[in-house]
Amino acid sequence: MSKAQPKPEVEKPEVEVEDDQLNRAIEELRGVLSEEEKRPSAAAPAAAAGNSVIFDIPVEVQIVLGSTEMPVSDLMTLQKGSTVALDRRIGEPVDVVVNGRRIARGEITVLESDPSRFGIRLTEIVAATKSA
Repeated sequence: MSKAQPKPEVEKPEVEVEDDQLNRAIEELRGVLSEEEKRPSAAAPAAAAGNSVIFDIPVEVQIVLGSTEMPVSDLMTLQKGSTVALDRRIGEPVDVVVNGRRIARGEITVLESDPSRFGIRLTEIVAATKSA
C-alpha cells in the first residue's frame, strides 16, 4: 500500500493580506449571516432583538489540509504509524471553511504567542458566491 512519494518542494507564497481583504471577508460573513436571518424560522422574534445577537452565534471553522481517496481494503490496513498521502504539497495554501463554505486560503504557521500551536496566516480571501 505504501508507495514512495517524491519529496515535495516547499513553496512559500509571499502574499500579504491587507486590512481591506480582511474587512471584505468580514462583510461577506455578515452577508451570509443576514441571508440566514431573512429565512423564516421559529427564531424570528429573536432576530427582531437586533443584529448584536448574531455576533454571538458560534460558527464551525475548519482548516482543510488536504484529502485523499483510497479503496476500503487499503483503509482497513491502516494502523498506528501508517502514513496517508494527501492531495496537497508542503507549502501549498490550505482552505479555511466556515459552516461548509470556503471563505479564504492561507498558510500554516506556528503561533508566536504559543510555539506549541499551529495557526493560519490568511493569504487569499475567496470571493463570495450567491447561492440560489
